Amino acid sequence: MKVFLTFPNLRWTKDDPNTVWIVHPYNLCLLAAVIEQEHDVSILDANVSNMTREQFASEVARHRPDLVGVSVMTDEYGFSGHEAARLVKEVDPSIITVMGGVYPTVNADKVANDPNVDYVAVGEGEQTFPRLLRALEGREDFPERGFAFRRDGKIIVLPRADLIQDLDAIPRPAYHKVDFMQYAMNDGRASIDSPPEFPYARMFTSRGCPIGCVFCEVESISGKKFRPRSPENVVNELLWLKETYGIRSVVFDDDNFYVNRKRAGRIFDLMISRDLGLKWNAIAVPVFYLTEELLELMRASGCNFIDLAIESGVERVLKQIIHKPVKLDFAKKVINKAKSLGINVSCNFVIGFPGETWNEIRQTLKFAEEIDVDYVKIFIATPLPRTRLWNICEEGGYMEPGSLDWRHGRIRTHEFAPRDLAILRAYEWDRINFSSAAKREKIARLMKMSPEELDKIRRDTRLALELH
Repeated sequence: MKVFLTFPNLRWTKDDPNTVWIVHPYNLCLLAAVIEQEHDVSILDANVSNMTREQFASEVARHRPDLVGVSVMTDEYGFSGHEAARLVKEVDPSIITVMGGVYPTVNADKVANDPNVDYVAVGEGEQTFPRLLRALEGREDFPERGFAFRRDGKIIVLPRADLIQDLDAIPRPAYHKVDFMQYAMNDGRASIDSPPEFPYARMFTSRGCPIGCVFCEVESISGKKFRPRSPENVVNELLWLKETYGIRSVVFDDDNFYVNRKRAGRIFDLMISRDLGLKWNAIAVPVFYLTEELLELMRASGCNFIDLAIESGVERVLKQIIHKPVKLDFAKKVINKAKSLGINVSCNFVIGFPGETWNEIRQTLKFAEEIDVDYVKIFIATPLPRTRLWNICEEGGYMEPGSLDWRHGRIRTHEFAPRDLAILRAYEWDRINFSSAAKREKIARLMKMSPEELDKIRRDTRLALELH
């Protein structure tokens, strides 16, 4: 079977420089690796090449695949996935279309209702997708789990496939199927957590997270159980990436890298003992898993930047609403230790939950300013399908109609409206982060841009409020 694995162009939904990014091909290349021995597989990334619809359709027509897999990672850009499926069917209605990724996993019924999508892959695809291909070729029975589809005018959603327990058994991503340097030399958008050096790679060393934050989709996607790759497997892949592609830095994209401190420390020890010399960023780290010893190991192994998920500056909100076991005094100690080691520090905060008061939102922003880190990210609480926050908003009538929009939010309570949050977020983000020339210069350096380019981002952020 001739298989095309594709990313649609996110700009087919909207061209927002703050949310459109280059999607690293890690997941598509994992899928390619598990099927390439049995099938003729190619990868078509319309997003990285900024393809028009016509160019995408032309590539499909030129290669004439038997099956096109469309990967969509976020609800916000689900429309682009549906557009890709429509374009494939316009080229040739006999081409089988399969949509997978986060968006179809949490919206299986909705996606299966699209007549241009033949099958919806629900959950992890490294084991189920090869079974689907063999079934379509008549070599085995159709999978009993892991897919949704239409049959006789009805939507059939099969049970989720069991989560993969042995992640070491998954082969390395088939980066030979793409122009790896197209990704390794370009992060795609300005960000405080941009890779410290190019060329770089992104990778997952584990799946799953046991915390269960009210706003998080991970339980519906990867599950609550922490499923790690072995430290040796992780570091062997890093060495392979360095030797094969010359990477100089790496970003770990795990749901929660730090659940098992002993394992995390072992990975850092191996990175040091094997003299990898890679710089790396720690993204969305739950602060309560860190210790002074672990931070020291992180720094020694090449950690250049840490992004701490604190979420709120009010412990009532953390405990009763977000359900995250953060202690603010402990968070301050972690921040001070990281700063003393020369690690650049960013912190994440989320505002605008049902049950959160306006004064508590202001208290969170006051705390964000007081901790004096290199950068503060402020997010508006956004209900996502299959999260407890979604259920709370639906049951309480807090969710305004409309599509997902990370910049403005959709939650309205008697304490605030979505526009209140959008304005507060934009102006407090600007005030806290850019309060001095020294801070502005450092942030511009971390984002790898000129001060003039940074000023433009600040100006565009303010102006975007008028357009909504």
